[in-house]
Amino acid sequence: MLWAVAGVATLGFLVALEAAARRYGLPGPITTQVQEVVIAPKSGFLLYAGMALMMVVLTWRERFIALGVALGIDVVFFLVRWAADIKVTDGHPFGNGALWVILGYGVIAVARRTGRERALLLKGVGLGLLLVAGRKTGDTWLLITAKTRPAVLDTYLATADHALGNPSWVAGQILAATGPIGSHVLDYVYIQLPVAAVVISLYQMRKVAAERGFPAHHLVRTFLVIGLLGPAIYMIFPVVGPVFAYGGGAFGTGGEHWAIASLWPHTPPPIAPPHPVSYDTLTPRNCMPSLHTAWATAIFIHSRKGPRVLRFAGTFWLVATLSATLGFGYHYGVDLIAGVVFALTIEAALRSLARGWDRSGTQLVAHGTAVFAALLVAYRYLPLDMAKHPWLFGPLLLLAMGSVIHGYMRTTKSWEPIATPALQPEPQPRVA
Repeated sequence: MLWAVAGVATLGFLVALEAAARRYGLPGPITTQVQEVVIAPKSGFLLYAGMALMMVVLTWRERFIALGVALGIDVVFFLVRWAADIKVTDGHPFGNGALWVILGYGVIAVARRTGRERALLLKGVGLGLLLVAGRKTGDTWLLITAKTRPAVLDTYLATADHALGNPSWVAGQILAATGPIGSHVLDYVYIQLPVAAVVISLYQMRKVAAERGFPAHHLVRTFLVIGLLGPAIYMIFPVVGPVFAYGGGAFGTGGEHWAIASLWPHTPPPIAPPHPVSYDTLTPRNCMPSLHTAWATAIFIHSRKGPRVLRFAGTFWLVATLSATLGFGYHYGVDLIAGVVFALTIEAALRSLARGWDRSGTQLVAHGTAVFAALLVAYRYLPLDMAKHPWLFGPLLLLAMGSVIHGYMRTTKSWEPIATPALQPEPQPRVA
């Protein structure tokens, strides 16, 4: 019943976003996903990652067959595009096959499976599609933020960032000094964050096929909820980021006309009373909080129970993501602090939901929520005080984040591991 309610709610949410996107004359998440059945997908890696999540419910023989079919379909698509001289300029030349396999197993579940086996396969298909739909939903959300929030609050965060020593400006100069190799590595890490999440999730779900049931809590749940709730904060606190607001319209997005000043990354903005600034209707207002930081934090947390190679990968992805968000000028330092608090609060809530709410879990979620709200209020109404008294507010910001980290570590240390609810065999009819 819970899965059915979640499915209906998700479908309703996607339909609402589709309608919102159509108001601006652009395709929404449902349309863009349907188009990728045929056209070159935006992210082939993500489609194969979604297929990998779906395959956790299959046997090894079925997994090899599914992978072979997906690769075969992609080869056919490649040959057809080559024969028709169709250039892939906005997307990847692979990934259609993975989507076909996911949808195909959805048909198999309905037409060829029954009872709990059908339910398990549909859950696998839904999990794979949710990962892909989450990306499409995020793209639509970003469009809505740009269209509905003409003014941005970058001057507030840039002013508040003086309390932390303007870390985005410092990281931008360091990254520029490393040359193209460092930039390419961090850019790849930044873009392929969902794939890293899938790798950790596959380890967590490695026993799904054998135990015939999903873990009560896993990384995908946290990943999707972060992506669902985060854009709502974008609407409250619209910010484009230092590379756009202070970098002269990087990547051809805004241009010199929209940039407040061409200062990033060499000259921190002067301390002055902040004010809302008009910006274009193309650049997403996706800085506060830093969801890449929140996702990387979730990956780090969930990798702690894995083998050494996964723990190392989780640490690397967190450090590299933080470096990229600051070094490329996508975020201010205060965004990252809010992102960590945001991730830990959501993770604590989902763990409590899976294991049953108790006093410690409730207190942790309440504390994280209060700290996050206090950060937003401080960034909006106290940035000038923060900039003028960095010796006070800098440590206070770090202590606020540290209090949530400490509370999470102390509380979750006493929690028992969450069991995996297995599917029980269906009752056999009584023979008279």
